Amino acid sequence: MIFEIKEQNEKVVATVSGRLDTPASVKAQKEIEPILQNADKPITLDCSDLEYISSSGLRMFLTIRKEAAAKGSKVTIKNINDDIKKVFMMTGFYNLFQIVND
Repeated sequence: MIFEIKEQNEKVVATVSGRLDTPASVKAQKEIEPILQNADKPITLDCSDLEYISSSGLRMFLTIRKEAAAKGSKVTIKNINDDIKKVFMMTGFYNLFQIVND
């Protein structure tokens, strides 16, 4: 799992690649700190190359969303594949985020 975080035009863009399973989520908790610190800016999570997400990965996305909401911002998730979209729909996460596809 790879998290690449950039600030672009007063926005935070994070590219998530690989598998966001339990071991990767533990590692990613430290990697998402810059996102949480800048959660007052709009956040985009680009999941074009995300292959898999576990419940731990979903919790991490929820952590980002809660921090953004507390700071008056929003999280957009873009380019999720069909399998991850199914997980989001089954868990109710689909309605918690703005989800877009390029």
